Parts: sequence; C-alpha cells; structure tokens
Amino acid sequence: MSERSYQICNRCIMDTTDPNITFDEKGICNHCTDAFERAKTTWFPNKEGERKLLAIVDQIKTSQRKKEYDCIIGLSGGVDSSYLAYKVVELGLRPLVVHIDCGWNSEMAVKNVENIVKKLNLDLHTHVVDWQEMKDLQLAYFKANVANQDVPQDHAIFAALYSYAVRNNIKYVFSGGNFATESILPKAWGYNNMDSKNLKSIHKKFGTRKLKRFPIVSFFKYYIFYPFIWKMKVVRLLNMIEYDKERAMETMKEKLDWQYYGGKHHESRFTKFFQAYYLPHKFGYDKRRAHLSSLIVSGQMDRDQALAEMQEEIYPSDSHLEDMEYVAKKLGISLTEFQDIVAMPNKSYKDYPNVEGLFKLGFKIRDKLFS
Repeated sequence: MSERSYQICNRCIMDTTDPNITFDEKGICNHCTDAFERAKTTWFPNKEGERKLLAIVDQIKTSQRKKEYDCIIGLSGGVDSSYLAYKVVELGLRPLVVHIDCGWNSEMAVKNVENIVKKLNLDLHTHVVDWQEMKDLQLAYFKANVANQDVPQDHAIFAALYSYAVRNNIKYVFSGGNFATESILPKAWGYNNMDSKNLKSIHKKFGTRKLKRFPIVSFFKYYIFYPFIWKMKVVRLLNMIEYDKERAMETMKEKLDWQYYGGKHHESRFTKFFQAYYLPHKFGYDKRRAHLSSLIVSGQMDRDQALAEMQEEIYPSDSHLEDMEYVAKKLGISLTEFQDIVAMPNKSYKDYPNVEGLFKLGFKIRDKLFS
C-alpha cells in the first residue's frame, strides 16, 4: 500500500499528520466542517448566548443562595481558566476556587493565580497532588510510549475538582473548556483522559509504587454518580459569550496583573515540553495546528496568520534540551535514560486495557438524553 500523500485543508490548517483526516471535493477537511456544524448547538457568542447564560446564573443564584459558595472553578493561571474566574465574579457569583498543583507549575502561573484571587477577593483552596505518586505515574506513561502524556495531570485535575465540589456540597462546576479555542483536536492525537482503567493499566505495567492518594475518578462516578445521582451541572460559560483570546488577555493584564506565558497550556513546563517537543518529534503531532485551526473557525485568526505562526520554532536549535533535562530530573532519571525511553517504539493507548467502548456508549446515551 502506498504512503498517503501530504494534504492540508484549504480552509483551516489541519493536515495529514492526522492519519484519520478526510477532505471533500473542495479540499476542506472534516475537522473544520464538523466544528462549524457543532457550533450551531454549542457556541453562542451572541444575544442568544447572553440569554442562556443569564438564565443559568439566575437559577444558580436562586437555588444556591443559602450556601457559602454557589459554584466551583478550577484555576490553573492559564488564559481560559483565568478569564473564566474574571467573568464568573463579574456575573455576581460566589465561586470556590480550586488550584490543582501537579508539581509542574511555572512561577508565572503561580503568580497569576495569586493575583487573580487577590484582585477578585476569592477563596482559594490549593490541592497538592502527592508528588511521589505523580512522578511514578508520569514516568510510567513515558515508558508506555503513548501519545497522551497529559493524561496523569488532566485526570488528577478533573478528579480532584469534582471531589471538592461534592465535599463542599456544590452542584455547579464552571469549566474553562470552550469552542472558540478548542473546537478542533483529532482523536488520533490523544485519548480520553478520564479512562481510569487505561491509566491504572499503564501504571500497573510500568509503575513502581501504589497510587494511594492520587485523585482517580471511575467511569461510574464520572458518567453516573456526578451527573445523575449528585445532579452536578457543568457550565461552559465561555461558550455563551464572545470569547476572544487576545482581548481576554489584554483585559486580564489590565484588571488582574495577569501575565502571558507564551503558548496554550505553557503555564506548565511539562506541558510545554510535551506539546512543543515530545508530540511533534516522536509522533509527528503538532497541537498548535489544532489550536490555530480552532481560532480560524471562531474567526479570531485568518489562515495566512496561522500558517505564518506555524513557521515559528518554539524550541530553536537544541534549546529543548534544557526543558527535557528539567523534566528528566524531576522524574528522577538522567537525561540519557529519558532520551532512551523517548526513542523507544511508539505505542497506542489501545495497546493497554481500556474502556473506550463504555465511553462511546456513554456519549451516545448522553446525546440522546440531552439533545
């Protein structure tokens, strides 16, 4: 079978580095086509969104008026979560703010969190994930040689946040996830970060210590307990306003002394290395392509701008070695050992036990119930 020839979308900049991408007769890819279709039901940067949001806010204020906190938000110090906190307070809500420290925060991210809670007069609870367990799990993921190295942090963040919501009797979780900057992300480039069976399977094979304190959420808790028994509601506020990333950053710089750290999710030094070096060099996946294509879909960037930005080197020459050595040292191994691990043959999450079928069924049931 001949190797597939290179092709790039004529509307966004997604290309055949996604092995599952398809194109129509006009050279338009399935990713931006699907995104524009989803926008009709998920993205409301207009008066309709304002009405939807105000209705939810009124409901929260009425039903949660006797509680100390009427909602909860996770705050990383990044663009999305920081602007979310700003807008939640602007709407007159009383959030409990939770910061999940997975051991990789940059000084700038920590300072952003401090400035935001101080300027907005918010209560902050910082949950520090057990570093020895986190380190062991992340090293296990590298030894598994899968693409989705962000799972340990992402899983811990969601699991801990939902746990705090239940512990504090909070029914409304405000999420920074949004259509405007995240509408496109190929499934082939990663895997569901909430599959605890996949996480445990990888750790069982490559880990060296038990995960006693690491926050883990099961499929049952995530899909049954939280939404149907606890009646938790996740609100994507940024999908109901005109969320422009550049304007949001300018507002936060002015109002909250917020500082930019140079790239999407680069508030974590680990995530910067993973997205800017590990994925593109080991798997050929450059997440910037998806991030910039999302901005094209939401009208915040044109295609020529995105193509120009893709020409910029995040790690000029061998400058990645500094972050690579930092990551290796944090994980307790030498740079040479780490390089040897990264050089091993690529694997897929499918090479390890998972419950992908259950999640697909869950998505279908959820869509039918809430469509």
